[in-house]
Parts: sequence; C-alpha cells; structure tokens
Amino acid sequence: MNHRVYELNQMTKYFDHEIDDHQIRSQPLIQLPDQTDETFMTILERESDYLPNHDYLIRLRSGDLDFNTRNQAFHWISKAHCYYSFGPLSLCLAVNYLDRFFSVRELPRDKAWTLQLLAVACLSIAAKIEETFVPNSFDLQVGDPKYVFEAKTIQRMELLVLDTLKWKMNAITPCSLLDYSLKKLSDPHSITDKFLFSTTKVLNRSMQLILCTIKGIEYLEYKASEIAAAVALCVSAEFRAVDDIHKASSCFIHLDKGRVLKCVEMVKEMSETSRSNGSVTGVPQSPIGVLDGGCFSYKTDELTVGSSSNSTSQITTTTTAIRSSETKRMKLEP
Repeated sequence: MNHRVYELNQMTKYFDHEIDDHQIRSQPLIQLPDQTDETFMTILERESDYLPNHDYLIRLRSGDLDFNTRNQAFHWISKAHCYYSFGPLSLCLAVNYLDRFFSVRELPRDKAWTLQLLAVACLSIAAKIEETFVPNSFDLQVGDPKYVFEAKTIQRMELLVLDTLKWKMNAITPCSLLDYSLKKLSDPHSITDKFLFSTTKVLNRSMQLILCTIKGIEYLEYKASEIAAAVALCVSAEFRAVDDIHKASSCFIHLDKGRVLKCVEMVKEMSETSRSNGSVTGVPQSPIGVLDGGCFSYKTDELTVGSSSNSTSQITTTTTAIRSSETKRMKLEP
C-alpha cells in the first residue's frame, strides 16, 4: 500500500482554529499518597471528571455513534501498544482519552485520516505520561498504516485532544485502583493473604482482566472503582482466596454492592469471550501476552505460555508499573 505523507501546512490548518496556543502549560510531577480509605474517598469524588459523557454508551449501542469507528481506533492503539510493549496503564489511559473525545465531538466523516491521527495522538499522550521510554510520535505509526503523519501534525492533534478534554489527563482508571481493591480483600493479619495479593501472578491476572474488559464498550457502564473491585473479586475467586464473591463484595463499603456484582458478571463474560475467540492455548503470562494473544488477535503466534523470551522482563515491568505508576504521572490539570 502506498504511503501518503501529509505535510503540516496541508493538514494542521484544519485543527489550527481549534487550539489556543496560550493554553499550552507545563505542570510539575506529583506523587500521590498511598491509597487509604480516606484517599480512596477523595479519588471517588474526582472519578466522574474522567468519564465520557453520560449518553456515550447509549449512542454507541443505538448506532447514533459509529461503533466500528471506535473499534478501528482501539485496534490501532492496541497494535502500536503491543509493538512497543508498553505497560497496561498506558493502554487504559489511551482508551480513556479516546472514549472521552468521541463522547464530546465527532470526527469529520469526509476526512478518514483523522481517525488514525486521533488514535496516534491518544497513545502518544498516554505513553508520555506513563512510560519511561517513549519513542518519537512519528515512530508510533507501526505496521502498514494507511496514512503517515509528520511529528508536528501529530503534535497538533495532541493539543486538540488536550483542549477537548480540558487538560484533565491524570485519568482515574481501573489500573489506578487495583492495588487498593486487592488489599481490601486480604486479611491484614494473614501472612498468606499478604503474600498472595502481592504476587506477580495475581497482579498480572488482574491486569489481563482489565485489558480484556476495555476492548468492548460494556465497561463504559461502570466507573473505574467498580471495575477495579469487580476484577479484584474475580481474581480472588480464581486463586481461591475468596469463597463467596457476594459476601466478599461487602468489603467495598464505599461502592454500590449491586453494581459491583453486576460488573463482576460483565468481567467474567468478557474474559470468557476473549478466551473462546482466542487462537492460542493457555493463558499468557503477562498483560502484554493478553494483547499479543487472543484478546486482541494481534501477533497471536508469538506469545503463548512459555514461548516469550522476554516474558520475565515484561512481568517485572508490569508489576513495577502497578506499584509506582502514580509517582510518574504528570499532572496536567490546573
């Protein structure tokens, strides 16, 4: 396929009127405190600020918004995410930006290139916030893209995304609350529980479920805190740390128990769907394996159980990211 390189002066003029260059700001890095019940409540108060518009899921289900357009953008993001072995936190952020953007504005239907450009911009911003190594935005265009954009063009789209989302990029995702949710299900006086809920296997399985969940649109019905709690319950049941999910859900006293249990069913359904649709046997050993495996059907022959030469480093990286991501997060809100 022939690549068409669109120069900055040909494309960015479409976006120039959308951006006020005086809005470009720099904010210092911050370190959030450990997630106690008190800080968790503070997070819950801010959670709604990072959700798509309330009618977004309804419009996707009804066909008012093109479901396939969202899927195409998600597929491109996940493909580039896999290519660079980014952490799961980056994918969660990029998808959050994508859905929030789509919920407040539509891309011009006669300019198909804007969809790919938006996907590049969302992943680029997420990587800059979460990753320690970030390739040039131009190099994020992996595989055989239909369009190839200059770095300056991608930057202009990044600014449009930032402006549209009101610079609220420090999004609260299920990944952000996973550690807290797992700890809520453990007995603080049990050495066995403390060990189990801190193991790489538990953390990676939890991230696998989150990544499978955000592929579809049903997760949009729930808040990040509800998804994190549901995932923690599912994983705890899988590892037999919890015998009764319904009873265990009562530990999340700040959440609606009914919604959490309903979310548990959604997580289970998405997990089963991705497993049945996958072309690999066995469970990948890291969240990166999920992306390369059945969940997104990308490079499915490369990462099966025991087949990845770098799976150990990926697991270590993922675990570290879960524990320390908030210390690296750039605060873009005023």
